[in-house]
Order: sequence, then structure tokens, then C-alpha cells
Amino acid sequence: MIAVYPGSFDPITSGHLDIISRAAALYESLVVLVAVNSSKEPLFSYEERVALLEKTVDAEGLNNVKVACISSGLLVDYTDKLGAGVIVKGLRAVSDFEYEFQMAQLNRHLNPAIETIFMMTSTEHLFLSSSIVKEIARLQGRIDGLVPDVVLEDVRAKFVVPPK
Repeated sequence: MIAVYPGSFDPITSGHLDIISRAAALYESLVVLVAVNSSKEPLFSYEERVALLEKTVDAEGLNNVKVACISSGLLVDYTDKLGAGVIVKGLRAVSDFEYEFQMAQLNRHLNPAIETIFMMTSTEHLFLSSSIVKEIARLQGRIDGLVPDVVLEDVRAKFVVPPK
């Protein structure tokens, strides 16, 4: 079975990688889908986010994981076109569940053939979000362990102040 794991991944975090690795072990094929979130202003372009994800997937040896992006249209329509039957959503806290539950119910209404599966992130990543990583990096703090090692310098480079 094919599964889709959508998100903005701006940037990919160790929490995202946790969900990707665990979902990849459950499904024959996993498509990590860089999606638009109209309520967010991304730091990294689509192309950069796809490249960071591909670099991470390659470094982790996740051979059944592909990276794609969607800039318009409904997630369930894209999922259906891929022949996928499952949308994987990672949850950190109860606050995530409320929003994701609502989206899962809407997706089920739009296409009852596609299931949404919720995966709890591992305990060590409960506090982690892309927004927090960006704020720490912006303030020149240590983001080691918060993002996959292979993308650490890419994230830091977004916040380097060029010399005058």
C-alpha cells in the first residue's frame, strides 16, 4: 500500500524524520509531500524543501520513500491520483489532534476511500516544530539534534548575516 505524509517541512525536523522513518516501515511506499499551507510564510522555497527532504531520505537509506510537492488542489485528490489509500499525520500534542481530526473528517467526506492515520511523535520530539527550529536558528542558537544532521548547515546558512 502507498501512503502519503503531507506537511510544509519548513524545514524538516528530527520529529518529521521520526514519523517518516516509522511510516516507511509500515507501508510499501511512502510519499513525503511538501504542501502549501496558506497560513504560513515559508522560509525555504518549494525546491529547497524538496531538496532537504531528498537529502535526508537518501542519507537515512529510506529506499521506499519518495519526495514530491503539491502547490494547488486538494490533498485527497492528489493522494487518489497516486493510488495511495492512506494519509499519515504526525501528532505532537492534543492541540494538534483537534485540527488534524477536523481535516481528517473533511478528507473522509471528500473521499471515503482514503484513510487518515495518526502517528504520535516520539517523546523526545514532543516539543519540536519547524517554527521553533527557525526561531532558535535566527537567534544563532544550537539546532543540533533538532534537524537531521545532513541538513544542519543548510538551515544555519539561512540565518548567516553576511559581513559588511
